[in-house]
Amino acid sequence: MGSIENQLNFVIERIKNVRLQKSISQLELSLRSHLSLSFIASIETGKKQPSVLTLLKIADALEVSPRIFFPEYKNMSKREIKDEIESLLAML
Repeated sequence: MGSIENQLNFVIERIKNVRLQKSISQLELSLRSHLSLSFIASIETGKKQPSVLTLLKIADALEVSPRIFFPEYKNMSKREIKDEIESLLAML
C-alpha cells in the first residue's frame, strides 16, 4: 500500500467512511467505543494516531472487523477480493 503515512491516512479515511456509511455521529461513536469525542475528532482529522487497542474499540463500536483497516489485496485471490468487497458493501 505504500508508506506508513499512506497507510495511516487509509485507516483514518476508513474509520470516517464506515462511520458515515452507517450514519453514526462522532458523538455516538465516542459513546459506543468509550473514547472521548475530542479524541475521535482528532483521529479523523489526523491530529492523533490511533493505537491498536483504539482501532479494536472503534471496529467493535462500528460493528466491523478490524481487518477492514488493513486490507492486503496483493496477497489475495480474485475470489477473496470479491468476497471482501461484497462484505464491505453488505455493511451499507
